[in-house]
Order: sequence, then C-alpha cells, then structure tokens
Amino acid sequence: MRFAKAAHTIALLSICCITASGCGKGSSSQASRNPGRGGAASSVEVVVIRTQSLKNTISATGTLLANEEVALRPEISGLVTGIFFEEGQKVGKTAVMLKINDRELQAQVKRKSLEEKLSSAEEQRKHRLFEIKGISQEEYDKSLNALRIIQAEREVLESQLAKTEIRAPFDGIVGLRYVSEGSYVSPSMLVATMQDTDPMKVEFAVPEKYARQLKDGAEARVRAGDSPDERKGIIYAIESKIDPGTRTIKARARIPNPDGALIPGAFARVEIMLEEIPDAILIPAGAIIPELAGQKVYVCIDGQAKSVPVLTGLRTEKDIQITSGLSVNDTLIVTGLLQLTEGKRVQPKPYIN
Repeated sequence: MRFAKAAHTIALLSICCITASGCGKGSSSQASRNPGRGGAASSVEVVVIRTQSLKNTISATGTLLANEEVALRPEISGLVTGIFFEEGQKVGKTAVMLKINDRELQAQVKRKSLEEKLSSAEEQRKHRLFEIKGISQEEYDKSLNALRIIQAEREVLESQLAKTEIRAPFDGIVGLRYVSEGSYVSPSMLVATMQDTDPMKVEFAVPEKYARQLKDGAEARVRAGDSPDERKGIIYAIESKIDPGTRTIKARARIPNPDGALIPGAFARVEIMLEEIPDAILIPAGAIIPELAGQKVYVCIDGQAKSVPVLTGLRTEKDIQITSGLSVNDTLIVTGLLQLTEGKRVQPKPYIN
C-alpha cells in the first residue's frame, strides 16, 4: 500500500527530464512569452503519475477457536470401571476413553442371543413344514415374527451396551479430567473436553460497511496475542446477518497450527484483504485540495499550474487513490499548493517523500 521503490526511481528520472523541459510540452521561450497570471514562477515539487498494485485491507480483532471441540459426557448413568486417556494426551478417532459397568447388560444380551438361537431353529423347522403344506401360513408367520421381535430386542440391548463406552469423536487433544475410576456418573456430568487444534479457526467481526466486500476465500493474516508471528488463513464462513447491537458482521477463517502453538480462546489480531487493484493511481494525500464542489489537484502543463477536479477512492497511511481525473504520465504538483492559481508559472523539481 505504498509506492514501490522501482516506480519511485522511474518517477524521479521522469521528473528530472520534465524539470529540464518545463513540465512537458512547450519551451522556456514560450513560457517567457506567456508568463501566466502569477508573475514570477513558483518553486514546486512534482511527481509523475504511475500505476501500482493496491491492496484494500482492513483490521479487526477476534478470538481463536478449535477446529472441532466437544464436551465428553456419558449417555447413561453407571459406575466407572475404566478410564483410558491421560490429560493433555492426543487420541485417535473412535478410541475408547471411558467405560461404565456393563455386566448386567452383557448378561441380558447373552440371554437374548440364546432366545434368538432357539427362535431361529423353530422358524426354520416350521418353514420346512410350511413348504410341504404341513402347517398354515398363519402358523409360520407367527414363528417368523417371534424371531424378528427377539432380534429387535437384542439390537436394543446392544445399543445400550454401546452407551457404556465413551469414544473419541475425532482426532484431537483431551483436556482436564473431571471424574475418577469408581465414581458414579450420569449424563449431566462432564468427563473431559476435547479439541482438534490443527487447523484452528479465528472468529472476528468487521463494520457493516464492509459486509458486501467480505467474501469466502478472502485472505486473512492472523497474529495471536502479542506474538509477532503472522499466519496466513482463508475466510470460509460469513454470518448471514448483521448484528443490530454492534452493527458488525461476523466471519471465520481457518489458519494452520501444525506446531500447536495457538491455543483456543486466545486473542487475535486479524488483517483481511478485501480486494487487490493491480493498476491503481495513488498520490500523496497532501496533494488533494478540498472545495465546496468536491476535490481538486494541480498538475504542471507547459510550465504552468492547471487545476483538475478528481474523485478519490481508497486511503492508505500516506496516500490516496484517484479514481477519476488523473492519468498515467500526468505531472502532479505536490508542494507549494497555497501559492498556486490557475495558469501560475511554476519551476518543478522532484518530490522527495
């Protein structure tokens, strides 16, 4: 968002040539024949207009979030018979983390399996009789339905049996543990928390005036806390409405965290690039002269000052974008503006920023 060194060097060389020739067209003899309104020539500093890349960025503050986070709680009540994780340990998806006493359920499943075996044998025997017209369709259907009911009851018991285990829902890191082996737990009790921290998410809010410019896929650069390290991320989600209380819109970006240095909940500074203009015209902000009808600048033509109305766009720390009024190779007057009038003779020299 500042003039490139190469462009600045070219501009200085161009200005030197322009200075020698009197700001473009016309000669010194022509200037002496037409001295202009201002009498003696005024010494001014000028810069030759060049295009350059301009990145439209905004800054925001946000909060780091885990990519995935879950509070681990049991689905049923019971006595804890085993804990299979360490606090702060990395665990893989589907790994068993906690076990609740399941002896009664195991016995019920075993009993139901035996009933299913007997019912299955009965169903097969009656099926053979039905094929030779030994029994009616109704009698066979009763045996088949009895088998299916027992199978359904076994599946219910097996699903209850599965609830006696807490398994990791994704690859991640376990936080602090809040239960011990031998304790009685219920679905309302917190066992531990678990986070997936690579990649990380950062949630931030920007003023509503940028809502239309904020887009999925935009680049976001993030610094956590006071760390000087900057990480590049991509915006992947934007809230569908503006918060009427703060007049801001929320968005989230993902950033890499392979070293685990970023911690969920930390404060973050975010710089978002809204757009990049490859051929923007930037001039020093001090060259702009405000008027009742708008804004203007002075350019040097044939050794004389000429006012030009301009329209402005984006602003940087020192410069301002011109969207209308100036063209490439125009010679912009940057200093000595208070002594200028339309047609005033000027003596240009390179502008040193």
